[in-house]
Amino acid sequence: MTEENELPAADGATIAIIDDDDELRSTMTALLGENGFATLPLPSADAYRRLAPPPRLDLALIDLNLAGESGLELAMEIRARLGIPIVMLTGWGTETDRIEGLETGADDYLMKPFNPRELLARLRAVLRRSGWKAPATDRSGHQMATFGDMTLDLTRRELIATGGDEIPLTNGEYRLLEYLVRNRDRIIPRVELLQELGSDLSTYVDRTIDVLILRLRRKIEAVPSKPVYLQTRRGQGYIFVTTSRSEP
Repeated sequence: MTEENELPAADGATIAIIDDDDELRSTMTALLGENGFATLPLPSADAYRRLAPPPRLDLALIDLNLAGESGLELAMEIRARLGIPIVMLTGWGTETDRIEGLETGADDYLMKPFNPRELLARLRAVLRRSGWKAPATDRSGHQMATFGDMTLDLTRRELIATGGDEIPLTNGEYRLLEYLVRNRDRIIPRVELLQELGSDLSTYVDRTIDVLILRLRRKIEAVPSKPVYLQTRRGQGYIFVTTSRSEP
């Protein structure tokens, strides 16, 4: 079974499986892994909250009736923080539970026991509705993200300009750009970016992000003072704006 703090490499979406039933969690982890998904299996809400920084996720599969906890509260927390789709599971839910779950923000709801094929179909449908796309790859199998006349090679961790020349990036610049690209078209708060970089949230929060954003704009924007891609949303954070939904 996958360790709780590790995410295996996969071409599919990354799905958190938060369920206190060890056997079921292990079964779902194996099922999703065999069908091209990366998984993050966790036994409780506390196990998720202890992860630092929070991992990149594309969907969360959450048991409504976690032992001693509320799966709905965790779902609302994850939705508010990451903006990802949520699928709820329950072993004894009533129609009222289902309605409450959907009104709370869940994108779908499955009763246990469920058919494995139905689970896979539901997850793929939710991901498709959310706009998620599998990373594009070139002939060598490298994951690529293209914006404007530049390409970010997510396998080699390189930014390539038109003509094939590499645009040098520091480790911090690359990590920030990759996170922004993978979370394109979503406003990301400064605190989330700092956590992704593993920085001390109590020291130089604004300066750390501002310096990296300024450096990236100088490298990817035609006019850094009028950014097309890496835009600021005053009082909210930053957003990487794209016109294509085919990037990772």
